Amino acid sequence: MALTVAQNREGGVIRRADPGLDEIVPTSAKIEKLAGDFVFTEGPVWVHEGYLLFSDIPKNVIEKWMPSGGVSVFRNHSGYDGTDRPAGAYIGSNGLTLDAQGRLAICETGNRRVTRLESDGTLTVLAERYQGKRLNSPNDLVYKSDGSLYFTDPPHGLPQEDRDPNKELKFNGVYRLKSGNLQLLSTELSRPNGLAFSPDEKYLYVANSDAHRKIWMRFDVLADGNLGGGRVFYDVTGERADGLPDGMKVDQRGNLYCTGPGGIWIFSPEGRRLGLIEAPETSANVGWGGKDGRTLFITARTSLYRIGLSVPGIRP
Repeated sequence: MALTVAQNREGGVIRRADPGLDEIVPTSAKIEKLAGDFVFTEGPVWVHEGYLLFSDIPKNVIEKWMPSGGVSVFRNHSGYDGTDRPAGAYIGSNGLTLDAQGRLAICETGNRRVTRLESDGTLTVLAERYQGKRLNSPNDLVYKSDGSLYFTDPPHGLPQEDRDPNKELKFNGVYRLKSGNLQLLSTELSRPNGLAFSPDEKYLYVANSDAHRKIWMRFDVLADGNLGGGRVFYDVTGERADGLPDGMKVDQRGNLYCTGPGGIWIFSPEGRRLGLIEAPETSANVGWGGKDGRTLFITARTSLYRIGLSVPGIRP
């Protein structure tokens, strides 16, 4: 990265690697801390009524942030409703999104399932098993315009991950849920994590959160919703900064905003590195919000941040 153009008192930095970033990140843009004192934040999603939800995984809660600045607990036991919390396990909710009706879909790490929160407060289990075996620990999820739900299932929620005796599946997969039918789409990634569609839904991008293979993949999306050929979109295995490829979002021009080593990597649709948004803490995920969809919310370890951008994002 060639140039640091903005730095605020809390240490946030914007690094520009390509002139194309100027059309996305204004030179006046600042990284603003909204709230702190969490444990590990994840899964930000802007709700249509005008507030942000995000997960605090170790605390097993979904938090609610209001534009007025207030933070409150939206849902307790968000990812695990048992009393025998496994030692060393991150058991709370992780990725969050909304369906076409505005209902909240939740990756429940500890319960090893994907659920939907109904308007009356009840939960509907969307996916829990594949071919009779329990999922590992669903991580992130995104809806396609046809109503099908795509999600990733790495082993991060299991204390010993792939070696955990409670792991029932031999692989870590990318899935599609359509009309109650759960399809396994890919097993080629060792730690599938964040995922997002291109604006035209011709491509599905998937992050691989593996310290030995830090990459983002781009898969062709076939007419029937299955995945075709995949290729490495960008490889940061050689980067030594803290963080792995994790959550990601796409804006309306097809630019990608991918949390990874050192911050939020911004790429053009062609895979050109444009720049880096470096929050004061290691970023895990991002989400679009605000009235015009131009605010990028950042969940970064113990805090919640935001930055105003020029191009609106694609949001549920």
